[in-house]
Amino acid sequence: MSFLVPLAAVVTVVTLYLLIRVPWRRGTLVNGATAVAGALTGLVASWLVSDVWNVFGLPLTAMTRMWVAAAFAGVFLAAVNLHRTRWWRKLIATLFGPLITVAAAAGINADYGAYRNLNDAFGTVPVAALTASRPSPRAAAMDAQLGQHWVAPVGMPAHGTVGTVTIPGATSHFAARQAIIYLPPAALVPDPPTLPVVMLFAGQPGAPSDVFTSGQVAATYDAYAAAHNGLAPIVVAADQLGAPLQNPMCVDSPIGNVATYLIVDVPAWLHKHFRVADGPRYWAVGGYSEGGTCAVQFGSGHPELFGSFVSAVPELQPTIGPDTVAKGFGGSAATYRAAQPLTMMSAHAPYRDTFAIIGTGVRDVVFTQYARELSAASRRAGITTQLMIAQGSGHDWNTVRFVYARALPQLADRMGLGR
Repeated sequence: MSFLVPLAAVVTVVTLYLLIRVPWRRGTLVNGATAVAGALTGLVASWLVSDVWNVFGLPLTAMTRMWVAAAFAGVFLAAVNLHRTRWWRKLIATLFGPLITVAAAAGINADYGAYRNLNDAFGTVPVAALTASRPSPRAAAMDAQLGQHWVAPVGMPAHGTVGTVTIPGATSHFAARQAIIYLPPAALVPDPPTLPVVMLFAGQPGAPSDVFTSGQVAATYDAYAAAHNGLAPIVVAADQLGAPLQNPMCVDSPIGNVATYLIVDVPAWLHKHFRVADGPRYWAVGGYSEGGTCAVQFGSGHPELFGSFVSAVPELQPTIGPDTVAKGFGGSAATYRAAQPLTMMSAHAPYRDTFAIIGTGVRDVVFTQYARELSAASRRAGITTQLMIAQGSGHDWNTVRFVYARALPQLADRMGLGR
């Protein structure tokens, strides 16, 4: 949807000009003052939502605040031009007032890089259910040098497939939304090899489908598979939230047994339905924002399960605001500290064979500092760590795509799929 941004800018400028300009000076002054009042209202609203109430858990960017100001200016102007004006001004106000709002939404979307199209914006899952007719699993161990030995069979698909699956909370009883799975070309042949797994999480608010729509993970691993005889990890985008606006913080708590769901139920289901490898060397976990925090929690807290983790703009610790300890940890500050990545890194140090990539966007000053602190602590604990900083982006999917495009192939190489 990036093509809408120039159009959005033109619509905004033209509309503001047409609504402000009138053939008599007083009217121009009134409309100009109205536009300024609207813009100031938008800036104040952005400040309250972002800096005072911290609704989104991070500050809004200057670009987003500008678009909000433009939208408020347009709405104010449209409203004032509906009263005691000529018919053509009423028509412009009726048509272009909403258009300015849509234009601002397109500009904000480009700033955060969230949605490619309207299906993404409306949360439409763009994939069908994954067929259950998969080969039965086998106990064969993962070939540590599969990338050097594997010969693609005749008739192997050129691309992987993505589909939705239902992974029940058999042990955790967590009410998760449908997960989305990527199967590389090598997993689609009649006798597929045992493959490694990458578990990824979207942010909050969000949905598992964001990993493939906004994150473009299937395209990244399809490109990797094309250069490696169809080999790539199996990817599962599992639900760590339960609903878009929930945040159980990837721990077991009265809010939900998310940790058990993700580290017990999901792996057990994958082993039952696909030929997936055993051992932490062949399992990685990753995510964005709140999901990135989960990735650091699991990667640092369960080295016996995950040998690698990749985290884009994570927090220093899980949080739902002032009620974090009371609602998520039974009022126990000690239990909360134990669930924080820095604490877990100290507890498990020195790590024997854990690899981490922590990414951030240079425009997100606060979370860049978090990333630096986590990276430093990770290295001190003996984790082989890379810090990636995306230039020109911040706490958004632009940063995630930058990180994933570089990190996901490294995970595949480390798992034995490289040549």
